[in-house]
Amino acid sequence: MFGLSELAIILIVVIAVIAVKKGPELTRTAGRSARILKAEARAAKAGRPESRVVPGEVLRPGTTGESEPGHGAR
Repeated sequence: MFGLSELAIILIVVIAVIAVKKGPELTRTAGRSARILKAEARAAKAGRPESRVVPGEVLRPGTTGESEPGHGAR
């Protein structure tokens, strides 16, 4: 059977493989979240709403990006 050190090495290799595949996607998502959070904090500090534009986000013409009343998350 495997000892503790062998299991630790296998776990490290598995984590490394997953990090290589999902790493760029996770960092991109974290960057978007940080930009949104920063914009929201800046708007709250200024006391006025600030429009936020996230690269890669697509909005239809005439929409504000806010959820409309009566249209909750699905």
